[in-house]
Amino acid sequence: MRRILDAWSHIVDPRTLPIAVTILLFCVLFGFGSVMYTGFFSWQVLLDLLVDNAFLLIVAIGMTFVIVSGGIDLSVGSVVALTTIVEAVLSEHMHWSVWVIIPIVLVMGTVFGAIQGALIHFFRLQAFIVTLAGMFFARGLCFLITTQSITITDPTFAKISAFRLSIGVGSVTANVLIALVTLVAAIYVAHFTRFGRNVYAVGGNPRSALLMGLPVAHTRIGVYALSGFCSALGGAVFTFYVLSGYGLQGQGMELDAIAATVIGGTLLTGGVGYVIGSLFGVGILGTIQTLITFDGTLSSWWTRIVIGALLCAFCLLQRLIERHAKSARRPGGTGAVATAGRERKHGDASATASDSQVLGRAPEQA
Repeated sequence: MRRILDAWSHIVDPRTLPIAVTILLFCVLFGFGSVMYTGFFSWQVLLDLLVDNAFLLIVAIGMTFVIVSGGIDLSVGSVVALTTIVEAVLSEHMHWSVWVIIPIVLVMGTVFGAIQGALIHFFRLQAFIVTLAGMFFARGLCFLITTQSITITDPTFAKISAFRLSIGVGSVTANVLIALVTLVAAIYVAHFTRFGRNVYAVGGNPRSALLMGLPVAHTRIGVYALSGFCSALGGAVFTFYVLSGYGLQGQGMELDAIAATVIGGTLLTGGVGYVIGSLFGVGILGTIQTLITFDGTLSSWWTRIVIGALLCAFCLLQRLIERHAKSARRPGGTGAVATAGRERKHGDASATASDSQVLGRAPEQA
């Protein structure tokens, strides 16, 4: 009985409640589809959620780091489109090998993101404006290169696209394997490296992080560089998915990535979030699309309506959890760490450090 009570108290803790609600919602949606539609409850349908959204998961992983750091990146969809265009041009017009093209686009995305991060930090510009300009720049560059859709016929691209790995009675593509490797690497970076702890500290309170001697500049630039890398990698995966490059691809993907991240339990004001939550956020978006596809009578625009409603609901949930955490004077929760840290006395520094290590973020100075 005590174990059950301990598990329940951990679930309702403000630090873990958002992601617990996300996982519960995913299970409810998938269960609803299993009851309502024949053939929905199958291993392959579950795997297809990853197959069809592997590129979005990779982009959402990069967005998670950005939002946790207290920023936003509106350029990711355009970088995905630019990546598909560059890959298509280099493959079809210049006949370069895929093993040369992929590193080039990854470096391109990383540098693009790092430049945005440098502009945001050193010139004290709003991330919204800088990344909005980056979105226009990358999208315009796509159509400066070509206004046509380019189909990729390279045999190596085709082999990677057609690759299937059997998992039980189902199978996944190479895109899913790339996305899962990226997810595991991101979880390690976020929760087991100094860079990850710095990201949480900067997102929680940039001024305190600076006073503590943390490398705020390097962290911010690194976060946007990581987002650019994930966007380029997501673009490469998207290219394997559609085998073409076009300047209009990836439209609205930045909003889907933000929605998946927030639904996954990441606080928009920064400092709180889990990378694994973005996986379930993407799963929820994919499940909604699959439910509408199985129904067959609903417009595809219902996907946007439901996602918008869920986004508002999760924002309200985060606000309620924050108020509850503050009123109960409990450490952690959505944005409550800084408040709890300031309310402690100087002699309680060890408790602050302990709570901060649990969250993966640096403690504030008294």
